[in-house]
Amino acid sequence: MAKFHNLFTFAVLFISTISVHVIAQNFLFGQENGGSWEDGHATFYGDMGGGETMQGACGYGDLFQQGYGFETAALSTALFNKGQTCGACFEIMCVNDPQWCIPNAGTIRITATNFCPPNYDPQFYPWCNPPRKHFDLSMPLFTKLAPFKAGIIPVKFRRIPCAKRGGIKFEIKGNPHWITATPINVGGAGDVTALAVKGSKSGQWVPMSRNWGQVWQTSANLVGQSLSFHVTTSDRKMVVLYNVAPANWQFDQTYEGKANI
Repeated sequence: MAKFHNLFTFAVLFISTISVHVIAQNFLFGQENGGSWEDGHATFYGDMGGGETMQGACGYGDLFQQGYGFETAALSTALFNKGQTCGACFEIMCVNDPQWCIPNAGTIRITATNFCPPNYDPQFYPWCNPPRKHFDLSMPLFTKLAPFKAGIIPVKFRRIPCAKRGGIKFEIKGNPHWITATPINVGGAGDVTALAVKGSKSGQWVPMSRNWGQVWQTSANLVGQSLSFHVTTSDRKMVVLYNVAPANWQFDQTYEGKANI
């Protein structure tokens, strides 16, 4: 009887989870390939080497090493949402500027990895000030849409699912008394809204709190245990990744799970 009850409960939870996933994805993206198009603007920072786009307010560090490359952007306040949009993906195209938009340039796709802060000094450009929806792109991506001398261009943009190869990765930093984990290469909605970790010895899921960007933290002592992660994204989709990091894991290392969203 207990077995039947457990199976029934699991089936109800499984079906409910699938329903929530479908409803949430439809709400987030509006349609299968992406959400509705919105108006915004785009600029660029750095040079064609992309060095100045590294690091950033989302905590991803070296974007080349983590697999993001040039396909990234710093978001204005209206889009950044205090770091909660980090990891989300957008499709962008240049519009309504025949002087600068490259004909038939199509669209570019980027992952949000940084913050473009507001600047209220009247001597400087206000492009990232609220309520403007603005993307500060890497120079290589900007020049796919317009020549660099355009400076700023009007764009249409929409939220899209993130298409990532391989499993979700976790960069682990800190010390034995304070551990941070940064989820990287997250597919689907891309932006993680909840993260929990479980050590192989403790056997209990420990909710992690957002420190900044996509850097999550816990004070639980997890040294010497293999680590599993429970990931939830903004479309309420969840994935459990078991034994991502071995028992002898080290700080300042990145470990990859066997699945993605």
